[in-house]
Amino acid sequence: MSRLMVRRTCAAFAALLCFVVAATPAAAHDPSFSAWLEKLRGEAASQGVSQATLAAALSGLQPIPRIIELDRRQPEVTQTFSEYMARRVTPELVEEGRRALRENRAVLEAVGAEYGVQPRFIVALWGVESRYGKYTGGFRVIAALATLAYDARRSDFFRRELLVALKILDKGHITPDRMTGSWAGAMGQSQFMPSSFQNYAVDHDGDGRKDIWNTPADVFASTANYLARLGWRGDQTWGGEVDLPEGFDPSLVGIDVAKLPGDWRRLGVRRAGGGDLTMEDHEASIVTPGGLEGAAYLVLDNYRTILKWNRSDYFAVSVGHLADLIGGG
Repeated sequence: MSRLMVRRTCAAFAALLCFVVAATPAAAHDPSFSAWLEKLRGEAASQGVSQATLAAALSGLQPIPRIIELDRRQPEVTQTFSEYMARRVTPELVEEGRRALRENRAVLEAVGAEYGVQPRFIVALWGVESRYGKYTGGFRVIAALATLAYDARRSDFFRRELLVALKILDKGHITPDRMTGSWAGAMGQSQFMPSSFQNYAVDHDGDGRKDIWNTPADVFASTANYLARLGWRGDQTWGGEVDLPEGFDPSLVGIDVAKLPGDWRRLGVRRAGGGDLTMEDHEASIVTPGGLEGAAYLVLDNYRTILKWNRSDYFAVSVGHLADLIGGG
């Protein structure tokens, strides 16, 4: 090989090496995780977190490569709406929800009366988020949040959540080993991020701890408080499926277009399967999560509140439909 070819080969290899290093998803802005963690420890202490809590939560902490993998490889949404509903609102989930409603009726009715949220919706969110507490995620929240906060991609968001999580520990609501959740830090049976816990979690049973991991009463009250604070109306449902007339104007579809039920009736909108709309005179919108050729729903303000929990029409319709089925609709 000539010297010229060697120089060109080396130059090409160096360029490739630079590209690989630049593309590596590592938190190169900090010299080491240990140094980063020490800085975070100081920030948490300055915000009032005790040294005892910091020692219990942060000692021996290391980033979890699997979490970075999951963050980088989140699957694209490829399910159709009908596939999503078939997999998320199953006969088994409905039956489990009805049983959960029966078995917890007293506390659910008390919580529902206090916050103005119908029990069937509390149970439906419980079912959709964690299969009624069975699947809450097996990651330790502090380690998961520290990994994502150290990583460069969304460090500011997860650093704020990590600091809030440390404050939750410091107040004695849960211990570090029992503060478990998803790889992204959503915690407990209601899958609250730490900031949502801080804003909405409730100690319903009065034991001094807001326990969304192990105490159903606290899970129910925290869920209801979240919905109520975001505008839930206890005198309304969420909506329902409707039939659209031939040639329906697609510009009228969307959560931002609101009309009274009488106006929708005059435009030819009917209850699914026929019949007039029976909703009271509250402004409603038409949504078609699967496209204009798929199912259409006339939705009320409570639907918009569910969207504040999770900004997905698939999710919101699944919660509403599950709530109706759990309630006997």
